[in-house]
Amino acid sequence: MPTDPRLLANDRIKGLARRTFNKHVLSEIGGFSGLFQLDAERFPDPVLVSSTDGVGSKLQLAAQLGLHASIGADLVNHCVNDIAVQGATPLFFLDYFATGRLDPEVIQQIISGLVDACRANGCALLGGETAETPSLYGPDDYELAGFITGVVSRPRLLTGSAIAEGDCLVGLPSNGLHTNGYRLAQKLLFDIAGYAPTQYVNELGDKVAAALMRPHRSYLAPIRKLIQAEVVSGFAHITGGGITENLPRIFPRGLAPHVDGSTWDAPPLFAHLQQLGGLSRDEMLGHFNMGIGMVAVVPAPLLKKARMVLTRMNERSIVMGRVVRKPSAKVVYS
Repeated sequence: MPTDPRLLANDRIKGLARRTFNKHVLSEIGGFSGLFQLDAERFPDPVLVSSTDGVGSKLQLAAQLGLHASIGADLVNHCVNDIAVQGATPLFFLDYFATGRLDPEVIQQIISGLVDACRANGCALLGGETAETPSLYGPDDYELAGFITGVVSRPRLLTGSAIAEGDCLVGLPSNGLHTNGYRLAQKLLFDIAGYAPTQYVNELGDKVAAALMRPHRSYLAPIRKLIQAEVVSGFAHITGGGITENLPRIFPRGLAPHVDGSTWDAPPLFAHLQQLGGLSRDEMLGHFNMGIGMVAVVPAPLLKKARMVLTRMNERSIVMGRVVRKPSAKVVYS
């Protein structure tokens, strides 16, 4: 059994990562690169779809609370959603972990979270990098980033070009902040309200840490079902910048989303943050997901079918607006 922290950490990573491997993985952890064989029969005329992201300020909170495992699910699910909105199936994931002092126990918890999320989303943890850089990080500080690659056959690629005037906006619920808005949320809850992480707050209906640390949802399953049913013309993943900044990203020139804010109630966490900060609804919509983590754009004649697909998989949906003709893609709120 190795005693050097780096060797011990690497051994644990290898054992965990192998749990995500499938017949398409042609390499082992520890090489100079990862090898993955594409299934050309399953994905004719393939287009590779890649994305990268981090966890932002939620990472610092997770480290402070010692909740290292949950952060892996946050990272993988965020990246999966970013490629799934274009119709892609996740193939493999890589991570970058940097810290001031290697702690094999912490690394094992983080990688375990990555592995569980990779398995849940059907992708392989193909490799990664672990760096000990005490000149950049304190002994208990760390940074984590993820890189994902997926594939979609070109005819099934979703680019937003099929979105049309009159299409319906169908929101899928989030289960919390996901991975965005943590700097402001922590300021409001800890600095202004003076709450402790373990404190139960009636307005939240939970302890503060529990409300903040709920893992980012993966929307891969409902996205797949809606695509298979051929009832969608686009998806928007609601991340940093909230509905205001993310929804317009998928709209063709001349079209815009019209969102009716009365169609759903923000969950208690968001309502309490708004109260603590004295923030307007527009400010909230530009910072947080406000309880909507994914938006599907559905042609109006297919709305009933789309919602039936979601209901069958116990996925709640909210018809929150429609597509309108407008020179700017900026969200119109009412």
